[in-house]
Amino acid sequence: MPNQDNQATKAEVQSTELNKMPVPGKDDTEFSAEEAAEAFKENQSSSSRSQNQ
Repeated sequence: MPNQDNQATKAEVQSTELNKMPVPGKDDTEFSAEEAAEAFKENQSSSSRSQNQ
């Protein structure tokens, strides 16, 4: 059955990028204080290792 009235099929609509559900956390730019502390601790330990070499 050809689609003569120029409408998208259900499959085409469901597979378009703008119609997909967002992935939780994919575009998050915020971070918790615990994450910041952990990153800071990792950065300090790696910088202290490089200074000791």
